[in-house]
Amino acid sequence: MTTTLANKIALVTGGARGIGRGIALALADADAGADVAVADVDTLAAGAQHYGDARVSGFESAQRTAAEIGARGRRALAIGADVTSKADCESMVAATVRELGGLDVLVCNAGVVSLAPVAAMDEATWGLTFAVNVKGVFLSCQAAIPTLVARGGCIINIASVAGKNGAPGLAHYCASKFAVVGFTSSFAKELAAANVRVNAICPGILRTQMWEYLAETLRAPGETRDQSWQRYVQQLIPLGRPQTPADIGQAAVYLATAANVTGQALNVDGGIELH
Repeated sequence: MTTTLANKIALVTGGARGIGRGIALALADADAGADVAVADVDTLAAGAQHYGDARVSGFESAQRTAAEIGARGRRALAIGADVTSKADCESMVAATVRELGGLDVLVCNAGVVSLAPVAAMDEATWGLTFAVNVKGVFLSCQAAIPTLVARGGCIINIASVAGKNGAPGLAHYCASKFAVVGFTSSFAKELAAANVRVNAICPGILRTQMWEYLAETLRAPGETRDQSWQRYVQQLIPLGRPQTPADIGQAAVYLATAANVTGQALNVDGGIELH
């Protein structure tokens, strides 16, 4: 299997930090790597997201990731975009095509998480989770269809092992990731005749800012955040070690270059889910 992405152009939503950054760097680092547009949002409501502050400069972080890609000798572009906005999704695709010359690999990674039992969950929390995690994937994919069809490109949606199995306190998040897996399967069949492949990656447990939030929130009495994190790693992952953004990036490179793979939801989780 070749891993070359020579002359390819990728767009990664939520690409500024964490998993998105790992994917963006991996695509740029692959053999004769891709040029990469990094899209992220500047503001996000505090009630249903994984950062401790309602204002986090995603665009500034996207610029830093783009600079890292540039230092690797690839062209890069930072884009401010809210994937819950149809206009923003259309603009980010247009900017990628205009500034980098096309689009071959779309990675829909933007996502949010929060903890809330169903009985106590407010409507806004549910709404934002689905707006970003599901509607954002739909709008990003829809905006990219003409360019991807014209170039025979591919789509990689970032779901989660939470899209394979439920978890208490995460019904809204799990439901949104199940939706991404189902959307990916259906969309792959729609676009197969146009030679556009659509796959998903289901990451396991990574110590990104999302899991920093979860580890803090799920701490047992007397436990430190580090102890909480280690407990979940040991309890949930058969291989006994967490996943990393680089692991997810490696899977993205594979799916971006695997010409006969479509409609799959690939687990990268150390054995948490086996289906």
